[in-house]
Amino acid sequence: MALNNKLLLIILDGLPWRNWRRFMGNLEGWVQSGDARVWKMRSVLPSISACCYASIHTGVPPQVHGVLSNSIRHRVQQPDIFSEVTKAGGKTGAVTHSYWSEFFKRFPFDTIEDLEYDEPGSPIAHGRFHTMSGYNLRNQMTPSDIDLFATLTMLTKRHGIDYGILHTCTLDSMGHRYGHDCHEMDEALVMMDVMLAAFLPGWLKAGYEVIVTADHGQTDRGHHGGHDDEMQDFALYYFGKGKGPAQDTLLDQLQLAPTVLARLGVPVPDTMKAKPFLS
Repeated sequence: MALNNKLLLIILDGLPWRNWRRFMGNLEGWVQSGDARVWKMRSVLPSISACCYASIHTGVPPQVHGVLSNSIRHRVQQPDIFSEVTKAGGKTGAVTHSYWSEFFKRFPFDTIEDLEYDEPGSPIAHGRFHTMSGYNLRNQMTPSDIDLFATLTMLTKRHGIDYGILHTCTLDSMGHRYGHDCHEMDEALVMMDVMLAAFLPGWLKAGYEVIVTADHGQTDRGHHGGHDDEMQDFALYYFGKGKGPAQDTLLDQLQLAPTVLARLGVPVPDTMKAKPFLS
């Protein structure tokens, strides 16, 4: 079955609203040229990474899917983007932290069996994962983002995926280490924008709609998790032909999953109560 569109979801972990609009000159340039649109989105609570990952893909809050911290993890039971795209006959791919494989493929993560797999017909048909094992404030254990972007591009070319997600923890890790108001973070933001710029035009030329966003924000002291605009708010950039709301509309993170499915032409399950923000 052919889907209506192809779409790539790019998650830059831990990037607050104030730094998206100031530092991501490549993305902002596409907005100025009229080729992209941008909105502010607010995360679920707790604004912790694992909680947000599970909500991004299921469209339900942590209190429903049960992932309430980074240490409380399991195979999520609610329908999610991967499962619904696969059910509709589409091909899925993921280049992400291993938590995504645990939530939507199998738990716990096996570093030998699950680091890379190609299993057509399963929720995540083509997975390429990293664990960041040994992460601490002195050693981020993060892959180069250009390698991640290249891997996602490989999945689009080699396997013709209809839906793909890329998730990188580089900026979140830099924020925890240095905070968000420093030279180190300025350079990290510019480098991320430059690396993304090398791949974005190719994805668009290949016919993909693209969403670039975050999972949560972060304070200048490098914290997130709580009920605070700096911790919860981030930008969402959209490259595609769908019609969206006024630019000053505050989007809810729970709208992301049903929106992605709607753009792909995949039926939205009843568990996803929030309304898509793109038509």
